[in-house]
Amino acid sequence: MPKPSLTPEVADAPPLADTLTEYDEEHLVTYLRLLDADAEGADWAEAARIVLQIDPAQEPARARHVFESYMARAKWMTTHGYQHLLRRGGQPKS
Repeated sequence: MPKPSLTPEVADAPPLADTLTEYDEEHLVTYLRLLDADAEGADWAEAARIVLQIDPAQEPARARHVFESYMARAKWMTTHGYQHLLRRGGQPKS
C-alpha cells in the first residue's frame, strides 16, 4: 500500500456521505492533522494554512469555509467514520 500524502490537495468541501468514501480514505491524514491541531489549541487560520494549504490572508472566506467543513468531517470520522474502517478490518478499499 502506498504511503499517504501528508498534504493531499483538498476540495472546497469534503464529502457529506453517511459512509466512508474513497476521498475520506485519501484524506485520513488531513483529518488527523486537523484534530491534532484542534487538540493543541491551534488557531483555525494556522491550521488552514499548514494543513489545508490555503492562505487565510489571501482567501479568508474560502479558508474559513474549508477549515470548518473539514473539521466537521474529521469529527464525524471520530464518531461514525472509523466504524466503516473497523468493519473492513482497517483495510482500504481495493
